[in-house]
Amino acid sequence: MSDPVLEINAPGIDVERLVEEIRAAVAEKLKQGRYSDPRVGRAELPNLAQLKTQEEFLAFYLECLKDAVFVDINDFEILERRRFCGAALVALKRAVWKLLKFYTYRLWSQQNQVNSLLLAAVEGLAARNRDELRALEERVARLEQRAAGERRSG
Repeated sequence: MSDPVLEINAPGIDVERLVEEIRAAVAEKLKQGRYSDPRVGRAELPNLAQLKTQEEFLAFYLECLKDAVFVDINDFEILERRRFCGAALVALKRAVWKLLKFYTYRLWSQQNQVNSLLLAAVEGLAARNRDELRALEERVARLEQRAAGERRSG
């Protein structure tokens, strides 16, 4: 199943140039942080598989996670679409919200605390794995150099 999702075939269109322009535009927007919104991450989930390396995927995923880690605990506007008794329903909902606000803020603040701890743990594990991988790659390179030197001298 290696068929492309989109194929461009039209006289006078330089497909390679077009693809490169799109990639350059996406790279520029990534630098500007336009794609770090968690909603973009969810929308682009199928495209994440197309990232060239696992390192790119992890970096992008961690940026999205950083942006989405905290629950918004700000007040919100209470609206009612029904015309019949709409004002009374809004008043009732506001009263209920005022009564429950203390409890929901406590829950949200605890959830934010757990989310931030989990994010810190994931970032720490990612950094540790990255450092271990780099050390192993350096070790393999040294061993390969030593083996090549032994082959030349032996």
